[in-house]
Amino acid sequence: MDERTLQILQDTAHYFGEQHQQAYLVGGSLRNLLLGEPCVDWDIATHGDIPMLARHLADHLGGHYAHLNTKASRVVVPWTQDNQDGHDAGAVQKQELIIDVSPLKGKTIELDLRQRDFTINAIAAPLNDIVQLLSTSQNGIVSLTGNKLFIDPLHGIADLKARRLKAVDSEVFRHDPLRMLRAVRLMGHYSLKIDGWTEGLLMRDAPLITQVAPERIREELYAILAMDDATDRLRFLDAHGLLTTLLPEFIPARGMRQPIPHHWDVLEHSMETVGMLEKLTALLCGPPEQIQQSPIERNGPWNLTEIQALLQEAEQQGIFQRAMLSAPRMKMATLLHDIGKPPTYTTDANGAIHFYGHPQVGVPVAQNIMRRLSSSTQDRRLAQQVVMHHMRPGQLGQDGDVTIRAIRRYFVDLGPTGIVVALLSLADHLATRGPEPLTEAWDRHLAVVCQLLEQYIRHRESIMPQQLIAPNELIRRFKIEPGPIVGTLLEAIAEAQTEGIVHSKDEAFWVAEEKLHQL
Repeated sequence: MDERTLQILQDTAHYFGEQHQQAYLVGGSLRNLLLGEPCVDWDIATHGDIPMLARHLADHLGGHYAHLNTKASRVVVPWTQDNQDGHDAGAVQKQELIIDVSPLKGKTIELDLRQRDFTINAIAAPLNDIVQLLSTSQNGIVSLTGNKLFIDPLHGIADLKARRLKAVDSEVFRHDPLRMLRAVRLMGHYSLKIDGWTEGLLMRDAPLITQVAPERIREELYAILAMDDATDRLRFLDAHGLLTTLLPEFIPARGMRQPIPHHWDVLEHSMETVGMLEKLTALLCGPPEQIQQSPIERNGPWNLTEIQALLQEAEQQGIFQRAMLSAPRMKMATLLHDIGKPPTYTTDANGAIHFYGHPQVGVPVAQNIMRRLSSSTQDRRLAQQVVMHHMRPGQLGQDGDVTIRAIRRYFVDLGPTGIVVALLSLADHLATRGPEPLTEAWDRHLAVVCQLLEQYIRHRESIMPQQLIAPNELIRRFKIEPGPIVGTLLEAIAEAQTEGIVHSKDEAFWVAEEKLHQL
C-alpha cells in the first residue's frame, strides 16, 4: 500500500472518530486486503446520516462527493504523484481513491454481514483498528491469521484461505439474481472454486437472471469477458444454465453439427473462437520469439511475425490498438459471429449440411441481442460488422491472388475495423480446426490477412485515394436524384483511381458518365 492511500485512510478513520461514529471496513475492500490484492474502492459501513457524513468527509479529505443511490454515497479523492518508473520517470500521474459510505443493514455489523452475498465478502473490521494494523504491517499486507479484530460470523476468512466461494444463505441469488454472474466473475478474478451447495443454488435460480436490469447484466458479462480464459467462464455459464437463459438464440446451436472441416458444433465453435482470439492476441502482443515457437507460425513471407510488425505500424499511425482485440465488446462480437447459423441450417439430398447466407441472417439476430443488453451504438456496430464480414478474408483467398479492388472494397465497407475483423477470421479458422492439424488452407488464409493489412496500413493512400468529386457535384452535373446511384458512381470513380485510370476531376466525370450509360 502506498503512503498516500494509507494517509487518506488514516484521515478517514480520524474523521469518523471525531464524529463519534463507529465505522467498519467491509466487503470487497477488506477481502482484497486479506488476499493481498490491489484495492481502489474502499467500502465503509456505519450508522447515521450517510449523505451528510459523506459530504463532510469529502470536505475533510479535499475530495468530491457523489450521491450513488438512496442509501450509499461516494467520496472521490484525487491526487497526483511523480512516476519513478521507466522512460516516464518524473512524469506526473493522476490517481484517485474512492470511498463508498453505506448504512449498516440492521442494528449490528453482524446482521449487516449476514445480508451480503458471499462469505468472503461478509467480513468486517473496525476502521480505526484496521488502519492501525496497516500502519504497522509490512507493505500494507494483512495476515489472515492471528488477528481478533475481524468480525467474521460466517467464516469467510476460512473460505478465503481455501479459495472457496460460498453463499451466505440459500436465498442469496433470489434476493439479487445478478449475484450469479458476480459469482462467475469472482471465481475467475480470484481463482476461486464454488462450493457444491452454492453451485446447486446457482443452477436452481439460473432462470431468474432475466429479471435483472439489462445494463447490470451487460456490465457483469463484460467484466467476465474482460478476463483471460473467457471461454472457460462461458463454458461455466453454459453448464449452469446461465448462457442460454441470457442468450436463448444459442439454444438450437447446442449439438448442431457442422460440415467438415469443423471440429465443434455451432455452440462449442462459438465459444472456442473467443478462446482462439485470446491466444492469437497473446501471441501478437508478446515477444517475436514467442510467435516463432508457436505451431501456427509459418516460415514463408506471410506469417504472424509479419502481422505483428504491421500491427505495430498501425498503432503508430493511430488507426489500431492491440488492446481492442481483448476488449469485452470484441469478445462479445466474436461469440456472436456465427449466430446466424441456427436459423439457416439445412441439409441437401446427400445429407450435406449448409448454412447459406448465415452472415446476413445473423446481423439482425446479433443486433437484437446487443439491444437487449442495452449495449452502446459503438458495440452494436462492431457486432454487426463482425457477424456480417467475418468470412470475407477467408473467401478472398479461395480464387487465387487477392486483387487491389477486392482489398479496397473490403476496407471501404469496414474502415479500420477491417483490421480486427481480419484477425478474428484467423481465430475463427483455428477454432474450426480445433485439435486437428492445420492445412494449406491456413497458409492461404494467413497470406490473405497479411495482404489485407499490408495494403491498408502501408499503402492506404493509393488503394483508397482521396475523393475527387463530391456527391452533390454528380447530382448537379448529371441531374440525378440523391440515392444509391450516387454511391455507385462514386465507387466506380474510386476503383478507377485505384487502377490508375483516373487522375483528375474531368477524368472522374468521364468514368461517371460511362457508368451511368451501363446502369
